[in-house]
Amino acid sequence: MYTAGNRPKKTQKDDNRPERMTEIRKGRRAPMKEIPVFEKSLERTLIQELSDSYGNNQIFMKRDDFVPFSFGGNKARKAAEFYREIKREAPDVVMTYGSNSSNHCRIIANMAAGMGLACHIISPEENRERLHNTRLVQDFGAIIETCPVTKVAETIENRKAAYREAGKTPYFIAGGGHGNCGTEAYVKAYREIETYEKEKNIYFDYIFHASGTGTTQAGLVCGSLLAGGGKRTIVGISIAREAERGRSVVKESIREYLGARFHDLYKEECLLFTDAYRCGGYGCYTKEVTETIEAVMKREGIAMDTTYVGKAFRGMLSYLADNDIRNKKALFVHTGGGPLFFDGLDKGVLFADDSDENAAYAAKQEEI
Repeated sequence: MYTAGNRPKKTQKDDNRPERMTEIRKGRRAPMKEIPVFEKSLERTLIQELSDSYGNNQIFMKRDDFVPFSFGGNKARKAAEFYREIKREAPDVVMTYGSNSSNHCRIIANMAAGMGLACHIISPEENRERLHNTRLVQDFGAIIETCPVTKVAETIENRKAAYREAGKTPYFIAGGGHGNCGTEAYVKAYREIETYEKEKNIYFDYIFHASGTGTTQAGLVCGSLLAGGGKRTIVGISIAREAERGRSVVKESIREYLGARFHDLYKEECLLFTDAYRCGGYGCYTKEVTETIEAVMKREGIAMDTTYVGKAFRGMLSYLADNDIRNKKALFVHTGGGPLFFDGLDKGVLFADDSDENAAYAAKQEEI
């Protein structure tokens, strides 16, 4: 088993914080800019049928990695909801939290840059490997402030207070896009799935996805409950949290979104969160995960990563096999993370064996 942190690392210096914070405190905010793709409702993302290479079920994939902003994904879909709220509240700085591999931080930093707003990210200091997402966050001009993971909540509150004392208005987005905006994004995604089913005269027996901070799953479950429920099973494959904690967080997001309707609509059997395929925790993966990612890339031309999507896709296949599920239609939601695929290539995690073959082929060509 491998972890994201057990390979050689480059040291990242987050030394722009004091100077950038001073600039934000003193500076006068320019008029907020619009991001055209977020000025209207997002178009439906593609749903495609995969090959017959994945066992005894018919597998489809919803390509949310095609959401047309900053490499797409569920965080881009959620950003569209936060964008509207940010425009209404007109803050001076957008704040959020996430790790060095966070797709969420990349997209929020990109959105803030596109809107002409400052961005301040709180990140745990325990792992500062400089990944593609880290580099992009820096290139978008965001402040990256690191602290011990045990001090995250305190640091966030201190920074918000510091901005307010300086006469600035911060807008804070919880890690991963947690909150009603994030849930709403996947209520809308669920409606897209229903529209596709009606158009194609098809019904998905299962919907699978990577479940992390919880609002992707909460939105899909809320979408189903608001549509009357049904026999469909929505399965969140945990990429980090153990079952008790993960399920509790998703349920609380459902409760918060549904409000007074929660007690009438919610059913315990509608929330299926499994930690059986988390490979030990966040950023951890196995040889089976990397082999699955490579197989899907070769067969379908679809890139996945070891932290989120690839691990969840492998988890889906294992879940179907472990529960002897056959002859069903299953939809997997691809929640993005393109830059992480290239991290896997750079570190030799993905397609590592092919490098020797390529080198031998190149040497042979030189001889010819």
